[in-house]
Amino acid sequence: MKTLVAYFSASGNTASLAKRVAQAAKADLFEIKPVEPYTDADLRWTNPLARCNKEKIGKKNVPIADRVQNLDEYDLIFIGFPIWYYGAPNIIETFVKSYDFSGKKVALFATSGGSDIGKTPAKLQPLMKGEIVGSKLFRPDESFAELNVWTNSFN
Repeated sequence: MKTLVAYFSASGNTASLAKRVAQAAKADLFEIKPVEPYTDADLRWTNPLARCNKEKIGKKNVPIADRVQNLDEYDLIFIGFPIWYYGAPNIIETFVKSYDFSGKKVALFATSGGSDIGKTPAKLQPLMKGEIVGSKLFRPDESFAELNVWTNSFN
């Protein structure tokens, strides 16, 4: 089974976790990057005019810099992201709408400073062609043993 870990990370926490998920799953790694990188000011959610707030409230698509060229080769795709406003950042919504995941297993993983993964899978499912088979919120320093058990549960 060929596996991909695709992730978006704003501060580095999700990137660190994604690399460890990829190692546990023996997967390829793809970073979901916006065309216009986020600055610290863009991510300052306490400022109502910050980019992250404008995107979420305005339900805006966030243009992505690169594409996964060979998604059809993968059987299992893990998608990782930080939780923003009790859900996935808009760039993740753009990502899942950009591909056909039909016939693929998709598992979501997230990091958060205080929220849980909540209804994120239910919110993303209607946006994508394909089925979300699992989801989990992890601490950035989650044990490798726990990551290994979770990633291998989808084989």
